[in-house]
Amino acid sequence: MTQAHQGTRIAVDAMGGDFAPAEIVAGAVLAARQGGVQIALVGDSDKVNAELVRHNPKGLPIMPVPSEGVIVEGEPPALALRQKPKASVLVATGMVKKGFADACVSMGSTGAAMAAAAVVLGVIEGIERPCLGGPIVGLAPRTVILDVGTSVDCRPTQLVSFAVIGDVFARQIWGIERPRVALLSVGAETGKGNKQVKETTDLMATAGLNFIGNVEGYDLPTGKADVVVCDGFVGNVVMKLTEGLGAAIAERLRHAKLDQAAREVFESMNVVETYGGGPILGVNGVSVVGHGRAKADAVAKAIATAKMSVENRLVTQLNQRLTAIKPHIQG
Repeated sequence: MTQAHQGTRIAVDAMGGDFAPAEIVAGAVLAARQGGVQIALVGDSDKVNAELVRHNPKGLPIMPVPSEGVIVEGEPPALALRQKPKASVLVATGMVKKGFADACVSMGSTGAAMAAAAVVLGVIEGIERPCLGGPIVGLAPRTVILDVGTSVDCRPTQLVSFAVIGDVFARQIWGIERPRVALLSVGAETGKGNKQVKETTDLMATAGLNFIGNVEGYDLPTGKADVVVCDGFVGNVVMKLTEGLGAAIAERLRHAKLDQAAREVFESMNVVETYGGGPILGVNGVSVVGHGRAKADAVAKAIATAKMSVENRLVTQLNQRLTAIKPHIQG
């Protein structure tokens, strides 16, 4: 893909995910037909081309890009990056670094995508480590929760940097002028929570954020806060519980005597399906990670999320905001 182009250039890891490359290619074709993107399908050329011909892609802005090897879930990311330097997720991420793509998307190993983004794209100055988050509770689709699993033992300064990242996300994606930022805790009252939450509260108060204090798990579906910050261990439990509830409720609804409109309301509770994936936040480039079980629709939505992140200049805005409050998040 050249610099002169029409549409956002997206490098897609065609080999990542439980149903790769078939569903990844199908999702990429769907996204290309929806318009506004150029797509590089990174993967085993023979397998990718075999899937492409099934979708009559003539005239679509899609091109295969060869890679060698796949980093699968469960492989130690750091070791895998060294042993498989031409793996699909690394090649896709490298295209962003080299300016051949505006963003990359992977439905494969989250750990590999995170490691590739941090190593290849680099971490934004002022961020100790990147994080993953977004709107994960369907009843509060404009509440970003982070981190959701990349950092399971966080220092207070890290949590403040996550709050800044969430603040920029809410401003740029949803146009919220002063996002309400809160800490997830076991009680809404000031002073409630463990040592980590209490120490973070003191830092939040001086970080120039619209910090509203603590919220409880009970508050997450209500939209009480625009940005909710928590340790990745806690955030991952919340996310998996939300996904499980959404799937279980949707399954129950298939057997219930409800009209279509009622089913759609309940099924919308699983907001993960709405976006297809979320951007890795805190790296110098746009890299979107989706669910390993994603089918074509979710892949197309993840590509749309990557396009939206580029168009809303998330990385540029994060750099500017972090520079302004750098003293507060470095402790």
